[in-house]
Amino acid sequence: MIYAFDTYYYEDFAKTVCIAFEDWSSEKENEIFTEKTKIISDYESGVFYKRELPCILSLLSKIELKENDIIIVDGFVTLNDEGKIGLGGYLFEALDQKFAVIGIAKNEFSSLDEKRRNILRGESKTPLFLTAMGIDVDEIKSKIETMHGSFRIPTLLKKLDQLTRV
Repeated sequence: MIYAFDTYYYEDFAKTVCIAFEDWSSEKENEIFTEKTKIISDYESGVFYKRELPCILSLLSKIELKENDIIIVDGFVTLNDEGKIGLGGYLFEALDQKFAVIGIAKNEFSSLDEKRRNILRGESKTPLFLTAMGIDVDEIKSKIETMHGSFRIPTLLKKLDQLTRV
């Protein structure tokens, strides 16, 4: 199963949503998980993971992950060639490196990262930025390129983003 997570921050709470789907080409999700949590830390530039990781881990505690399951986060897994990690990297570590974590970001990170791949989908000239741990990033790149939907953001990831905001 593939589990995609996103969190949106309201004034006094965070809403985390997870869409579960079976295959990279899936048009519809198998299940949706959602949770509202109290915001436990303010936004800090450069340490975004401190705010979002607890939200994802809390919702993940309600999901029974199985061998070979994959997790997608809205953000980066790796940040640079010196080994700095982002939200997805901290999640990979928190899960004892047992599950592949893929980061799909909409905005570029300024540091060089040889493990980062750009993905152009549909007719968009603006790429998505792909990073991963626990799985080959080039193998995943081709899968993200073929996800359902003809626009920059795949159908299920667009739906995930919308669900966090309602």
